[in-house]
Amino acid sequence: MPARRNDRPDWVRAKQTALGHRIGDLRRAADLTQDDLADRMGVERRTIQRYENAVTDPRYADLLLLAHALRVHVTDLLNG
Repeated sequence: MPARRNDRPDWVRAKQTALGHRIGDLRRAADLTQDDLADRMGVERRTIQRYENAVTDPRYADLLLLAHALRVHVTDLLNG
């Protein structure tokens, strides 16, 4: 994959990190392991790890699956 021409701005990186923390917090509040959440979404555990560590961004469809699996509205994931 080609490298980005410009790194993402700090504020974007901060939002990515916040989303990852929010996913982890909501997962723990629902008393789910990363494996449990991954099973509910139909993805691998490492996908959840990457989201929570802000290594990768969830696609829109995955945001919908995350919200459904965590029983929250998708805006709760994005807005906190």
